[in-house]
Amino acid sequence: MKLLVNFITNLKTKEVVDKVKKANQLAMRDTVIAILNDSIKGSPKLTGHNMRSLAAEVSGMGTVAQGGGAAPQRIVDDSKMEGAVYSTSGYGGWLETGTVKMHPRPYIKPAMDKNYTKEKFAEKVKRHLG
Repeated sequence: MKLLVNFITNLKTKEVVDKVKKANQLAMRDTVIAILNDSIKGSPKLTGHNMRSLAAEVSGMGTVAQGGGAAPQRIVDDSKMEGAVYSTSGYGGWLETGTVKMHPRPYIKPAMDKNYTKEKFAEKVKRHLG
């Protein structure tokens, strides 16, 4: 699951623009780590493999956290402000959405719903600007 934040500034000084970009990046890091932590808690735990295979990335920062056994991947675009929480288990998506033979057992979407709103993200940006 990816988060994409578009922000537009009309600021003239490079220093201010850089500070706002950094605050957005740090807010994205905080958000994906919170989503990852709640995804780990909510992941189905028959063997624990999927839980250990979860990881989080942020544009320009690479992998910012992982569940313990994840093989980091590069799935975010560094030319944009993106964050991602993903499973490298090979079946994490099927757990999330279900299959013809298995009911969905969502764990990433509930974590995202809990930890990401525009208002929560804006508060994190403000905190990093302060």
